[in-house]
Amino acid sequence: MRPLHLSTVVLFLSSSLGTTGVLMSSQQTSAHAAPIPADKYQWLEDVSGERSMAWVRSENERSAKILEADPRFASLAASALKVLESPDRLPSPDLHEGLVYNSWQDAHHVRGILRRTTLSDYLTPTPKWHTVLDYDALAKADNQSWVQHGLTCLYPYDRLCLVSLSAGGEDADTLREFDLKTGAFVPNGFNLPRSKQNVDWLDQDTLLVARDWGAGSMTKSGYPFIVKLLKRGQPLDSAKEIYRGTENDVSVRIQTLHDAQGHTATILSRGLDFFNSELSLLTPTGPVQLALPGKSDIEGLLHGHLIVSLNEAWTPEGHTTTFAQGAVVSLDLAAVTKDPQHLKPTTIFTPTPTEFVQEVGVTRNHLLLVTLENVQGRAYTYSRAADGSWSPHKLTVPDNQTVGIVSTDTVNDQFFLGVTSFLTPSSLLLGDAATQSLKEAKSTPPQFDASKDIVEQLFATSKDGTRVPYFVVHRKNIVYDGSNPTLISAYGGFQVSRTPTYSGTTGKLWLERGGVYVLANIRGGGEFGPAWHEAGLKTHRQRIYDDFTAVSQDLITRKITSPRRLGIVGGSNGGLLMGVQMTQHPELYNAIVIQVPLLDMLRFEHIAAGASWVGEYGSVSNPDERTFLASISPYHQLKPDAHYPEPLIFTTTKDDRVGPVHARKFAARLEELHKPFFYQEIIEGGHGAGADLKQTANTFATQFTYLTRKLMD
Repeated sequence: MRPLHLSTVVLFLSSSLGTTGVLMSSQQTSAHAAPIPADKYQWLEDVSGERSMAWVRSENERSAKILEADPRFASLAASALKVLESPDRLPSPDLHEGLVYNSWQDAHHVRGILRRTTLSDYLTPTPKWHTVLDYDALAKADNQSWVQHGLTCLYPYDRLCLVSLSAGGEDADTLREFDLKTGAFVPNGFNLPRSKQNVDWLDQDTLLVARDWGAGSMTKSGYPFIVKLLKRGQPLDSAKEIYRGTENDVSVRIQTLHDAQGHTATILSRGLDFFNSELSLLTPTGPVQLALPGKSDIEGLLHGHLIVSLNEAWTPEGHTTTFAQGAVVSLDLAAVTKDPQHLKPTTIFTPTPTEFVQEVGVTRNHLLLVTLENVQGRAYTYSRAADGSWSPHKLTVPDNQTVGIVSTDTVNDQFFLGVTSFLTPSSLLLGDAATQSLKEAKSTPPQFDASKDIVEQLFATSKDGTRVPYFVVHRKNIVYDGSNPTLISAYGGFQVSRTPTYSGTTGKLWLERGGVYVLANIRGGGEFGPAWHEAGLKTHRQRIYDDFTAVSQDLITRKITSPRRLGIVGGSNGGLLMGVQMTQHPELYNAIVIQVPLLDMLRFEHIAAGASWVGEYGSVSNPDERTFLASISPYHQLKPDAHYPEPLIFTTTKDDRVGPVHARKFAARLEELHKPFFYQEIIEGGHGAGADLKQTANTFATQFTYLTRKLMD
């Protein structure tokens, strides 16, 4: 229901120009803020300009001459590619009408294929896959480097779908209608040209479309805010408008929900900011706003009841009961349609001080919930009784592992859960909510030797006294003398939870070679519910950075490592975290990997989709928030007399979410100050590590070569 966000860049866990007026606005001073010098590197915001790309090529070549020439680079790249292309890795199942679909990439399918088989065949050791769509063949035919971005299918999901195709991995995509049964694109079918867009089916011949309709139809964040109804065979310019937000919103998004009992609900979500939405139900007479709190999400439809998760406490009008922040409730769709302003929710789940919902799924007759309890995975099925109450059944899942919903199917009560941890190869559990059964369906063979390692969950005390949990993966016979090469990862934002995950690349390229890996569950994430996230919003964000610093210092105090052997890595919002740590505590680290980052926090609102994240970071238009942003902005906090660790800065030209601008300007400022750094900007990959497995493997190799040189040598 929300726009694409600064999701975690999982590199280590598998990973327009502002006008002069805008520039002046972003640099206005207030009584609370010192003037900011003119931005001499704003020319690098011309993403594909000749001067910018010449600078990029020069920096890439300079760094590659060192890192790619390292004798270990080729071996690391080969090891990473072997893991990424392994035929034994888990084929992630997508259940549709009793069939299993899977998107797959390997050495023979660089761009990938969409394939399918029966559920019974999928459960065998060697399924007999049928190729439905070959993205490599399509890319060749179109002479375009397509990156697959998934399908949006017409319920009951057994035939017509919109295939999302991205040029080089950017968020903007092209949508084409495809027939799953014939394995071909529909002649004269729906075809929506490139745009950042959100689309869903109303019926077989009708789409609801939010996209770039021309001048004045996109928000300042770069997302659509006008929804139109598009009929089959109708040109785009004839589509009928049915809903609009404003250019100051983040976006407007569409979701059509169905249940197996024949109920349908189309929800229009107007993103007022990244976390607050105005939700409306589409009725025959038009959209009707629902009296739901701004911080809530409609998760699904089951037995004619909307399933809603609450990210803020809610006392509905006319009620005396307050539903807790983090609760999950249901609403009778018929009653909602009759009176959308006086809602009568029923409690499904209420959080405890240590357990919070992470995911919600719907089968034919049951609800599926996955939670975190002290950052440990839990799973439940819920059944609705005749009196309207919901009763849970706790599923038996392995301890000390992360649990996630992989797929559900509304034709029956079957579902897949994914189970993973740092040292146990990932596996899939096939469940049946009707019988409350759960059994192992598939598992991954070990991709690295974990026999010498163990995992601990430890706690650090942050500056304000908050206990911050973190996981440490290390050798069983570790020597506590500060000599262990250690890598810390964290995200710390947008209520994104970071949990233990099996990574063949991290294991092969780091753990197996004697490295220590640390995952910090700092504030800003969702590991302990919405309040854990909100504790670090806007001008309170220093708490997040203090949490990370506390974990770093705790590792040093325990003599697990030392500043000489300590490195950190983070991407996207985690890249901002890395930049802040570099400028606030350069003495703690000897290696910093900064991936697809935000770093210029005084102009972030005017770069790529930056305006959409004001709800997380604040705005320079607010004097107090601007003062704080200036105080933590890594680009502005670089000092000529400071001694910084030599960072590796990674980005992609095709990243149209955060953009390569932040990374470029930060590197250019370091260069001006005669501070050493490595720089890598690949063309494709969007907001990630690469557009194909080979590109991703080379990204891994570059970063682990750098980390080896800095922390192991």
